[in-house]
Order: sequence, then structure tokens, then C-alpha cells
Amino acid sequence: MTLTNTSTSVEIENTQVTKSEETFKPKSGSDLLIQALKEQDVEIVFGYPGGAVLNIYDALYRNPIRHILTRHEQGAIHAAEGYARVMNKPGVVIATSGPGATNLVTGIADAMIDSIPLVIFTGQVATSVIGSDAFQEADIIGITTPITKHNYQIQNIRDIPRIVKEAFHIANTGRKGPVLIDFPKNISADLFDETDLIKDEPIYLPGYQPNTKPNYLQIQKAAQAISSSQKPLIIAGAGVLFADARRELTEFVEKYKLPVVNTLLGLGSIHGNHELNFGMAGMHGAAVANDAIQKCDLLINIGARFDDRLTGDTKRFAPNATIIHIDIDPAEIGKNIPTDIPIVADAKEAIKALINKDFQTPNNAEWIDYLNQKQSDYPYWYVEDENEILPQQIIEMVHAITGGDAVVTTDVGQHQMWAAQYYKLNNDHGWVTSGGLGTMGFGFPAAIGAQLAKPEKKVVAIVGDAGFQMTNQELAILKQYNIPVKVVIINNCALGMVRQWQELFYDGRYSQSLMPIQPDFVKLAEAYDVKGYRITTIDEAGAILEEALNSDEPVVIDARVKMLENVYPMVPAGKSLDDIVGVKRL
Repeated sequence: MTLTNTSTSVEIENTQVTKSEETFKPKSGSDLLIQALKEQDVEIVFGYPGGAVLNIYDALYRNPIRHILTRHEQGAIHAAEGYARVMNKPGVVIATSGPGATNLVTGIADAMIDSIPLVIFTGQVATSVIGSDAFQEADIIGITTPITKHNYQIQNIRDIPRIVKEAFHIANTGRKGPVLIDFPKNISADLFDETDLIKDEPIYLPGYQPNTKPNYLQIQKAAQAISSSQKPLIIAGAGVLFADARRELTEFVEKYKLPVVNTLLGLGSIHGNHELNFGMAGMHGAAVANDAIQKCDLLINIGARFDDRLTGDTKRFAPNATIIHIDIDPAEIGKNIPTDIPIVADAKEAIKALINKDFQTPNNAEWIDYLNQKQSDYPYWYVEDENEILPQQIIEMVHAITGGDAVVTTDVGQHQMWAAQYYKLNNDHGWVTSGGLGTMGFGFPAAIGAQLAKPEKKVVAIVGDAGFQMTNQELAILKQYNIPVKVVIINNCALGMVRQWQELFYDGRYSQSLMPIQPDFVKLAEAYDVKGYRITTIDEAGAILEEALNSDEPVVIDARVKMLENVYPMVPAGKSLDDIVGVKRL
């Protein structure tokens, strides 16, 4: 499928700009910025203009990089996150000063906690008035210091090439994350003499030297521990995906017959139906995955940070296990769970070192048999309702129609957990969700970014009715840029996870969690000239989903599902993984 801009006027403008590009030479700080972006092979930028970045946008007009004009800065940064997640390289965002910059804060924090590489450019008032509370001034450096991997404020036009080059390097190496560059308006307008610039200046960051190669002695200790274990288990996190190590992980698992469970963000690091994949662990993870953690004698964490949604009560987590923790960020090792064998390294490099070590396969046949039986006895389950559609049924149908090959994005909440449980991924970089921050409104714009990154793939945004309303203005750009995202709204007329917790822990007092008045999502889609569908019965669901998901156009599907359905299994907050509820033997 081809993504094009359907606006004739935009096409004409871009054609005119292309003709003038041959004779254009950088003359201002903004021109220098665009040149620096091209040197970093930036193909697409998400943004929203304003006064402080008008010089930058004028440079984009004269020397273009493809720009996606979202309808809100939050949409821009979540789209950039989706792009970065499936491309495994930095997404780029531009916003103006003041409210434009502060509207990015949620997305920056989301990217920081989930290790998503972004390079963000914010406009700033002129250097002569910084600190005077000038119009649309905000201290975005101060605001974002805790939620960026690094940030800069450009003070000299000659620093632009170096800073941009460093920003992309920092964002996409080590533990990936967002880097912000604050761009005062006078710097963007200043003129320069090209002969004064240092060309191809090497990156020199003596204080930033992430370690990617594992320590040989630690690999040797890990190999010995694996060989002598009888109940080994791998937890595969997002670090495996960021390292592009799915092939290595699969080879390692198969060579030594090691069972694997995933974190929420690690889904896709091994094929969803692999015989040694025992599913997602954690608060809403599979019974077998959580049981495996609690009973294993060796736990090999590769690229996960032992967050509370995975561990539950840390004092009772994996009580019988020796812990091996492989992570590129040394700050994560030992932070939440005491570690016996720490390995600071890139996941791919560490797995390759273990494969090449060629040690004895552990004697764990009985352990594998036990896990297979547990998985068979205690699968995910639901009870069909004659009168209402269950959200799990919708996601199962989406999986069947797409064959597990779609890129799936989500918001946060019940629909996110059902998607994680019932959409088994065939491929890596096919799962885009907000994990650590849990950001409502993330899923739809993230799908836009993912589709622009992978135009040949089917991209499905599985969202809740509440979260979709936070960023649904981005429907406008589906039509404008012909982006064939499929939006599936799991519509239960509620803040589903909030309502579930109120039912279970607050005696059913649904305080401000029900939303009986909703827009007509079909009419809303049609108002943006996007095809809308509504599903109200299970009998019509299959045919509607088949038609909608196989369309070459953007679509919105309003699936009216049972309001009071809960996500199970569930480990209540602060409880041990042994305290899992909602498990049924089948």
C-alpha cells in the first residue's frame, strides 16, 4: 500500500520546493538544522508549528523533509513513538515554545520510561529575553530534565551540527530514550558563514560510554548456572527487541531447551506460538508464566527492568531462584530485585556470547513437561454471553483475520491487557503499547506513526472508548495523508480498568468511571471522511471485521462490548504472583 498526501495544493507546493532545492544553500540556523537532520537520514518529522519555530518551518518549506502535521502536539509525539518503536530508530518531533513544548511532556515521559528513542526540537523565545517571562516562554529544559535522557539548549549557531549528531547518538545507543533540543528563535534566524563550520566533527562524549560487550567471567558464571539448573526460566523484555535480538534469543532458547516468558513490552521477542514460549507474566499474565517464575530455580532476565507490574511483592518474587540479570543499563541491575549474576551488556551481544560458550544443556525435561501441562490446564478463559459481545472475542477475531502478522498498538487499560493476552504476535517490532507510564490516548497516534514507518504492514490500533477520545482529532490526518490505519474501539462505555478496580477493591462504588454518553463514533469517523463501522452483535462481528480490516483505506470500528467484563487472571497490586486470582482449570 502507498501512503500519499491527497491534498493537491500540498503536492504542488512540494513540487515547487523540490525544483528550488538544487540551488538552495544553507544560510541560517534553521537551514543548518534541516541539513543536520538529513545527515542523520531523517525521513519523516511529526510536528505542529508556532511563532518560535517559524524559521524552522520556513526552512522545511524551502528544503523539505516529509512533515506530518498532527492536530495536537500530543498526537505528534505519540506518533513519533510509534514510528520509533517499529523502526527501532529515533522518531523526530518539532513543537513551538511554551504550550507547544509543554504539550509534549506526557509523551516525553512515556518514551523515557519505556526506552523509546526520540529527538525532540522545541522552539524557544530569543536568548535576549529568556528568563523574563516573555510571551510563550517556558523553561522546557528544567521541566524535562527528569524525563529526558539528555537535553540541550542551543546558544551558538556553530553548535547545531554537533548537537544534532550527539542527540541522535545518545537517543539510539545504550538504553534508548528521548533527547530534547531547545532552539531559541534568534539562533534559528542567525546567519552563518559555512566556511567557519567544522565538517564531520567526531562525537566526543567522554562521560557517555555505554557498555555493550559482556564480561567474559560473568558469561562463564551464567553458563555454569544454566548447566546446573533443573528449572531454568528466561524473562525476555523489551531490551531484546531494542537490540534486534529475536533471532539470537530463539536460537539460544532452542539450543538449550529454555522456557521463556515475556514482559508486556517484551511481547514479540519470540514467536507467540513457539513451543517454549509460555506467554506474558505479571499482573495480568498467564497462570503458567507466573507459576514458572515462582517455581524456577534459575531466572534469566534479558532486557527487562523488574517493574512492579511484573514482580508484584518483590520480597516474595521468584523465591527459589538464582537471578541472572542482563541489561545495558547498569542502574537497573539490583535496583528492584537482588541479582546474583549481573551482566551489563547489549542483549544481542550477551546472548551471542552465551550461545558461543557452548555449555551443557540443563536437565530440565520434567520442568518443561510440568509447564506444558500447567499451560494446558490453566489457559486464558472467558464465559460467552448470549446477549453481549465480549472484548476477548473481538480481539480473537482480529488475530484470526490478520494471522498474527499485524502491527498492533494500544492505549492503556483493559483492552491493552486483552490484546496482550489474545493477540499472539508472529513478528518482532509488531507490538506498540504504553507500558511504564500507562498513557491514555497513546494507541491511535502511535498507530499512525507505525503505519508511516511500515506502509506495507497492516496496522491495527486497539483502543478504549475513553482513551480514543483523548487524541481522536488525529482522524483528520488519516484522510489527508491516506494512512490506512484500522482503529478498533473496544467500547464498554467506561473507564474499564478503573471500573474493574472499583468493583474488586471499592465494593462496586463506580465513582466517575462510567461514561454512558459517548459520541457516535461512526458519524465522527465520517465527519473526517473516514469509513466507520459499528458492531453490536457477535453474529455480525466476523463479517464486519473481515471487510474493515481487509480494506485498503483507514477505518474506524466501534465494537460495542460488555461493560462489566473483567480482565483475568489478575495479581492484586502489592500481592505476590502466588496470589493470582481469576484462574480457572479447563
